[in-house]
Amino acid sequence: MPKKMLPLAIIAAVLAASGAGAQTNPLWGETKVKNYLPHMSWTEVEDLLTRTDMVIMPVGALEEHGPHLPIGTDILNGLERAKLVAQRTDVLVAPILFPGNSPYHLGFPGTISLPAETIQQVFFQAAQSLMRQGFKRFLILNAHGGNRVISQYIADRINHETAGIAVELGAAAAPFRQETRGEPTSGEPVFDRHAGVGETSSSLYLTPDLVDLSKARPATLTMPEHLERMVPEVVAGDPTALRVFLAESLKAEETGKGTSTREITDTGVWSERDLEESSVERGRLAAEAFVEAAVAFIERWKELRPME
Repeated sequence: MPKKMLPLAIIAAVLAASGAGAQTNPLWGETKVKNYLPHMSWTEVEDLLTRTDMVIMPVGALEEHGPHLPIGTDILNGLERAKLVAQRTDVLVAPILFPGNSPYHLGFPGTISLPAETIQQVFFQAAQSLMRQGFKRFLILNAHGGNRVISQYIADRINHETAGIAVELGAAAAPFRQETRGEPTSGEPVFDRHAGVGETSSSLYLTPDLVDLSKARPATLTMPEHLERMVPEVVAGDPTALRVFLAESLKAEETGKGTSTREITDTGVWSERDLEESSVERGRLAAEAFVEAAVAFIERWKELRPME
């Protein structure tokens, strides 16, 4: 070996040896996900723009979900559903904000709530950024009930104030959704809303390592008497009862309605159903039904309006 090459060979050997013994961050556990913006380089986004001009923006929340589910249940489950959709059809998944509008959960530690005005403005401006780069169509995926009106407003602002086109994905996919049958249950239907069997099952499927059912316990519910009287009608599926029930329920303590979560449940779980009924299979069925419907809508949109 020529003498002038010796130093380079030595350096290469030292670097190889040090690299072999080096340890990376012991907390790192993510695997790169296709079409997921935080994992992509700008060149990968540029390449994706040759195949699609669509973006899914999940709108979630950081709020209490009882002692057995993570604060990030809504945003994390929304992101996972969006990522599953993006494996089936080319669309960018762009997480913009983790917190949502959750003032009625502030009585429990860890909840972060932002004003509706802030949320919609941040998403609107994020969409404007992506439009400058060539994205045109936006699928607003609401992953938290308290963001329902905000999510629709984001879509409306994009449609009325920009060259972009937006829809709320849940509503857009609904006509494509096939009826799914979960695991059989015994007895009469039971009141099951926030952090109950439905959400717990979804989390068991979508974010299993973050669920700790050993911490779950029955909740004591103390709803105002007039709302308590509506519960049987709500459980029975009366759409008017559900609409007026939710118009008053889960509202900030400052409203005086007596329906913030700290006022109506001791655990933060708003459900009378046994959480032991939660299962991965229930969560899988719900997630797959949503993904199938969302993909069907997206593919139909692509047919109706091919990318320019």
